[in-house]
Amino acid sequence: MRAFADGVVSVLLPAYLTALGMSALEVGAIATATLLGSAALTLAIGLLAHRAPARALLLGACALMAGTGVGFATLDGFVPLLALAVVGTLNPTAGDVSVFLPLEQSLLAGAVESRDLAALYARVNVAASVAGATGALASAFPGPLARATGLAPEDAMRAGFVLYAAAALAAAALYAGLPRTAPAAAATSAARPLARSRGIVLRLSALFTLDSFGGGFVVQSMLALWLFQRFAFSLADAAAFFFAAVLLAGASQLVSPWLAARIGLIRTMAYTHLPANACLVLAALMPEPRLAIGFLLLRTAMSSMDVPVRQAFVMSVVPPEERAAAASVTNAPRSLGSGLAPLLAGWLLARSDFGWPLVVAGTLKIAYDLLLLAGFRHHERGGRASAAW
Repeated sequence: MRAFADGVVSVLLPAYLTALGMSALEVGAIATATLLGSAALTLAIGLLAHRAPARALLLGACALMAGTGVGFATLDGFVPLLALAVVGTLNPTAGDVSVFLPLEQSLLAGAVESRDLAALYARVNVAASVAGATGALASAFPGPLARATGLAPEDAMRAGFVLYAAAALAAAALYAGLPRTAPAAAATSAARPLARSRGIVLRLSALFTLDSFGGGFVVQSMLALWLFQRFAFSLADAAAFFFAAVLLAGASQLVSPWLAARIGLIRTMAYTHLPANACLVLAALMPEPRLAIGFLLLRTAMSSMDVPVRQAFVMSVVPPEERAAAASVTNAPRSLGSGLAPLLAGWLLARSDFGWPLVVAGTLKIAYDLLLLAGFRHHERGGRASAAW
């Protein structure tokens, strides 16, 4: 339910803000604010998760998500929306970068053996990807709604944010069924977070930050803005593209555990990411929309194969009681890293409709892949993560 709502608003957001009269730079600033605020909140929640019940934290996050949806549906000034973007949970990208992520990852990690983590995360991510793709497709509904009711376009788009708030309430109803205390594997308290695994977690966080800084130039909202400007895509065109792209990204993750069992987690992450990022750069160079879309779809078919194996690698190299903190510390810098990039992407798009954000993103992410291989390719034994802590 959360992924469906994220899929709707990530495509709707740039069109909605543009309809309110905001510039590309202001759209980028709000996308940046959502990521920076999410990073700070994710880090705080992850570092507290070893002390507080997961159920209570998840329900609190749902309340904040509902408030975010209501706020975006009712406010229309740049400054109020910017402030709400900082403190809220809005997600401008297809991936989950929210406060929910470290809590859910740590709970899932306590449910299976380490060798099964990649397959478990792949299934969860695919379910979310299908829902997110459906949400992206549904983001085109304001057009027919406006024509049927006579509403102004921006007023029809507000319904998407009302839907976002409703999804938060529905998610809260399901989270309420969790145990009031965390499972034993996740509830073991440590004197301080990351007492035993700090070294490897910080090294991975630095690398993931570089990857996310590159990815921030092409978060879903900014990529949609480029398609609107460069090829005059309609909201319906963008919705159809992101529906296909998110489905491809999700389905490809089912291959990741099979590949990781044969060549290892780190090699799976790097060897699938490198060609994906080359396709991203090539898409920016294409002179007409069909070629650009073709390379973007090729990129999405490979770019998310690293997600479940990355999550499994992190969970496998830290002790159980530090998993929530490790998930938070490796994911929050990802949001921080990507946080400034949409603002820079908006600045680039305000000056040219050429795909400079795609070129910058692909180049930075290729550098991440090479550094990951150089620093961690010997960190596995027989394809399984070595617990360095």
